[in-house]
Amino acid sequence: MYFLVDPREAVNEGYKASFEREGVSSFGLLPDEFLSWIEAASQSDLDAVQGFLLGDFEERAKCATSIRRHSRAPIIALADLRSLEQTVQLLDAGIDDVLPKPVHVREILARSEAIWRRVNGALPAPTESAPTVERLKVFHDGRDPEIDGVPLSLPRRERHILEYLVRNRGRRLTKTQVFNVVYGVYSNGVEESVIEGHVSKLRKKLSERLGHDPIEAKRYMGYTYNG
Repeated sequence: MYFLVDPREAVNEGYKASFEREGVSSFGLLPDEFLSWIEAASQSDLDAVQGFLLGDFEERAKCATSIRRHSRAPIIALADLRSLEQTVQLLDAGIDDVLPKPVHVREILARSEAIWRRVNGALPAPTESAPTVERLKVFHDGRDPEIDGVPLSLPRRERHILEYLVRNRGRRLTKTQVFNVVYGVYSNGVEESVIEGHVSKLRKKLSERLGHDPIEAKRYMGYTYNG
């Protein structure tokens, strides 16, 4: 889930629609509402946020400071106009990247993933029992994954689940965690049980192409991507 902050509701709604077209959940708030939210948000809600997108408004540096007290997720600022002085100030305030508008959501996703890798480090090295060459490759930018260099066409939700599991390789993720990331913590009218169906279909497709199931699923415990 991506969090959008801008004093213009139309901007939040526009980016929300763009994220939705890529199969990525998002939620938007006005700056004052956001500052209240992040100070009161639960850790599970914060963990579901994969990136914060800050529009062009005066309180961006203050928002960035509040975010960094609670989350390590990437912070990207959007700039209505190019300004070297403003960019330097925003980077000094703790914002990870500044993008001039217009910018495509897929570029935001790719930059966010690159920031996440720098902050959290690379994936752990393969063990003796794991293959040294990764046959499965995910991109985190709207493209379908590849297996042995051949694209694997997936519905957007399944692709997003796979990306989240691969990003957290070796870590057990609960159904609630996966649901919150894919559908958002404030989704309405969707039951968590939908994740079971998505993961089941995803595992079948991966098994058919890889010859084994890379996702370990345990009832009541969640899912682990082992590669």
